[in-house]
Amino acid sequence: MPADLKAAYRTVMDDHFPPRLEISFVDETGRQTLIYEKVTWIIDGIAKGLRYGENPGQEAAFFRLINGNLRLGDAESIQPGRHLVSDAELLQFGKHPGKTNLTDVDNALNILRYLMDQPCVAIMKHNNPSGVAKAATLAEAYSRANLADRVAAFGGAIVLNREVDLDTARLIAEQYAEVVAAPEFAPGVLSIFERKKNLRVMRIPNMRRLAEYAPTRFIDFKSMLDGGLIAQWSFVPAARTRDQFLPAQVTHEGRDYRVSRAPTTAELDDLLFGWMVEAGVTSNSVLFVKDGATVGIGTGEQDRVGVAEIARDKAYRKLADRLSWETHRTAYNDLKDTGARAEIDREVATRKGGLAGSRMVSDAFFPFRDGIDVGLREGVTAVIQPGGSLRDFEVIEACNETNAAMVFTGQRAFKH
Repeated sequence: MPADLKAAYRTVMDDHFPPRLEISFVDETGRQTLIYEKVTWIIDGIAKGLRYGENPGQEAAFFRLINGNLRLGDAESIQPGRHLVSDAELLQFGKHPGKTNLTDVDNALNILRYLMDQPCVAIMKHNNPSGVAKAATLAEAYSRANLADRVAAFGGAIVLNREVDLDTARLIAEQYAEVVAAPEFAPGVLSIFERKKNLRVMRIPNMRRLAEYAPTRFIDFKSMLDGGLIAQWSFVPAARTRDQFLPAQVTHEGRDYRVSRAPTTAELDDLLFGWMVEAGVTSNSVLFVKDGATVGIGTGEQDRVGVAEIARDKAYRKLADRLSWETHRTAYNDLKDTGARAEIDREVATRKGGLAGSRMVSDAFFPFRDGIDVGLREGVTAVIQPGGSLRDFEVIEACNETNAAMVFTGQRAFKH
């Protein structure tokens, strides 16, 4: 253990990974090989790739795909040269990026590739979004994403799907962030970011074409403790447009059940937005979204009702903090004025944490109605979920009791 614990986070690790990596798939028809080269940047005269892996002291290397093509059955891997994070330009850097910086940006792109029709911002923390929002302007999208969970956004990776303009840059500079990534930066923006000496600014030119990556697949590897390896094709949502959703209807013990109300256009917009965000959230997960922004995000829990409650409770806490910040420029937890706190508490309760009129998103079916009831009690008006539970009929009945709309995707969206 180092004597100076802080020094461990500043230390650029040496790594012993070779400059080239090849992975071959071999069957009776021949060999298909993917060829990679190590990624490095020159920072303060040091040519180095990753600073370290997930933690200081973990050697790590980053490789970009430069050659090869893989086709298995009807699926084909992304072509070499279509680089995103693996060819990011570091326009500003306080230190070499670590593994988590790059995976956060990459997972943001995994979400944003489905949301390129208007300005959208994803703020990532520990490979999950703390807030995602779209809006008419990039500055508004960033502000909404940041205020969705201002506390968690602290020290996060901010990824924007449009050129960063001066207005947006000034808003970003008010907070502490580890990374800002975008397809381009307007003149004068880097001068604003220069005041943040440890901020890494990444230009990813191919983000302009990110919508073209929506259907692409890559081979997703998972290494096991014993050295074993799982290879799977990456997940792509099958339903990426509103007309691809399925009506919520089932037959149970000879009786037909269907949701009595179809979603409105506004609800469908939010359901589609939420389902695309869901593609980048660790399972089990439940999200609440409203008007093109996340309201509460519950991630990585073992039971669905529990994660729904976490998303609900976070929505309440985050709205309280947002109101405190907007009114008093003080975090809710630091607000000493008991009268001001009581006023905020009343407004949060009245607005049900911002969940009244929101939409509920689940990455897998609800095994019982208790999970969906968490959202319906708060005033959720529409739900999207894969469907397929033995008790889908109970969930449909729960929606009908509150006149909530619901659609099925027909596809689970687990992410581990």
